Amino acid sequence: MAAATTIKFTALTLVCASFLSACVQVDDEPRFAFFERFQPYCGQAFAATVVEDNQPSAAWQQPLVVHIRDCEANTIRMPLHVGDDRSRTWVLNQTADYLDFQHIHLHEDGSPDAVSPYGGHTVAMGSADIQAFPVDDASKALFKANGLDVSMQNTWTFEFVDAQTLEYQLSRPNRIFRVQIDLSQPVDIPPPAWGYQP
Repeated sequence: MAAATTIKFTALTLVCASFLSACVQVDDEPRFAFFERFQPYCGQAFAATVVEDNQPSAAWQQPLVVHIRDCEANTIRMPLHVGDDRSRTWVLNQTADYLDFQHIHLHEDGSPDAVSPYGGHTVAMGSADIQAFPVDDASKALFKANGLDVSMQNTWTFEFVDAQTLEYQLSRPNRIFRVQIDLSQPVDIPPPAWGYQP
């Protein structure tokens, strides 16, 4: 009788484990689907526009180009060109547990900026259209060390608004900054981002 009970319990455990595994896979699908949304645009560049900025600056009134440059199995690198400033690269990494988003800032000589890299990773499931990246602990420490305490509440978001528009957003209390990228029409590939080694 004990042996039969053990067999039944083992079988039930295996069924439950299989069910839970399937659930985890389903829960993870939006994250993977979101990452895959970038694939059709790999190797292309697109014009971008600031559509909301409650602390406007002249720098962001310059022409913007996002180059979806590198698409590896788990990493996407996207230089953001602001006029002639080629210091910025967005990096999206896919891990087994979450998506990680970082901002890389390099000077013209290729050396890293004092505040680089910084970003966050997903803590919620999100969807195939939108993922949010609350600031991570390493970035909080970096911001604090550089007197940027206000940035310790940052959340960055990427959203495929529709089939032709990708939006980047920075938000925190009393701060909103949104850039929309026009995916409908590729533009000329810009010069290499500063510090880029192909």
